[in-house]
Amino acid sequence: MNSVNQTASGAPEASAERADGETAETPPTVVYPVLNMPAGGVPDVVEDERRLLTAAAALAAGTGPMAVDAERASGYRYGQRAYLVQIRREGAGTWLIDPMACPDLSPIGRATHDVEWILHAATQDLPCLAEVGMAPTVLFDTELGARLAGLARVGLSAVAEHYLGMSLAKEHSAVDWSSRPLPEPWLRYAALDVEILAALRDAMHADLVSQGKQEWARQEFAALVDFTKPAARPDPWRRTSGIHRVRNRRTLAIVRELWYLRDDVARTRDISPGRVIPDAMLLEVAVAAPSSADELAKVTHNKAVRRYSSPILDAVRRAVSLPESAWPVASLPGDGPPPARVWADRDPVAAQRLQSARTALGEFAAEHHLPVENLLSPDTLRRVLWEPPAATVDEVGAELAARGARSWQIDVTAPVIAAILQGDNRVPAGTDRVT
Repeated sequence: MNSVNQTASGAPEASAERADGETAETPPTVVYPVLNMPAGGVPDVVEDERRLLTAAAALAAGTGPMAVDAERASGYRYGQRAYLVQIRREGAGTWLIDPMACPDLSPIGRATHDVEWILHAATQDLPCLAEVGMAPTVLFDTELGARLAGLARVGLSAVAEHYLGMSLAKEHSAVDWSSRPLPEPWLRYAALDVEILAALRDAMHADLVSQGKQEWARQEFAALVDFTKPAARPDPWRRTSGIHRVRNRRTLAIVRELWYLRDDVARTRDISPGRVIPDAMLLEVAVAAPSSADELAKVTHNKAVRRYSSPILDAVRRAVSLPESAWPVASLPGDGPPPARVWADRDPVAAQRLQSARTALGEFAAEHHLPVENLLSPDTLRRVLWEPPAATVDEVGAELAARGARSWQIDVTAPVIAAILQGDNRVPAGTDRVT
């Protein structure tokens, strides 16, 4: 007899019939309630120093950790500055602060100096918060915590579903937060992002404790406190989308000139570079290498290209006039070991070491339900195994520490790597436990 399941939304769901004739029940579809209004309503935006000081005093008088979030205008503005800062603390409520009207939020930073921050994906927000005078001394990152806890999906809404049984609407995540005035639905969305962080932090912390991973998380969070921004990349123009298909060095020289022209225009106008000239259009112009306005017009009728036709042609001429010795190389030499795919040809012994380590660490990560890249950076693993230190746990541990590994990572991985360097591919006793 076919049974009928009820989904979380109340709709019936028929069971599926298996090949052996038996009925297999389809797991019910879980529909989580969507949180769409802050408990205290949508607060007014702080836009002057007097209210900023009021916010600082209220937050200082609150209790427990402080939920913090920031909204940027990625894809609309040049750079990653904050255009709205959201803060919530028990006893203080939610505060929405406009950094365009109040560019110095250091009064809040000073008033809450020793308070634990709760953020989701901290590395996205810490740089822009530091620019307005706010920096944590201790933090809890609910995205990183979700990874350590073994969640398959780590977006804020997915994590809220897992721990709190509720979902967050994300339809305003990619809007232009630099526009003014900010519509009420956007402000509601922004307030909700910090509404649940304290409850989420507590539930996640309990989960990490139950898994024996609270010390892992503490060390990972502590390592983020001093994060300011990602390391600058050499030759940033090489990040142009699609450039991997360009191998001609003369064309690369043109791409480079056009990229820096576009970047200057974008910085001056404070708009996203992609809104000046899209990457695909920039590459089309570089490949065609037009020498006149008529030739440029044959490449594209894009309005932005026509608007900047004169400086574009000047950039192309500068690149074309360079001697071949000044053309950029097709790819930059790496400062580390070669790609893993060529290890077998370059050094078969090192390739075997890498494979053994990947297998052993992968098994540990799978057993303890965390991404293997959170157990140890793949780049760190390759560097240590390409030119390995002495095959002792202490020497391997010292090398890992020098490359930024946390002590919990060293405790787990150093014995594994040392054993492999000693020619013993078995995982040493004891490394299958959570430390």
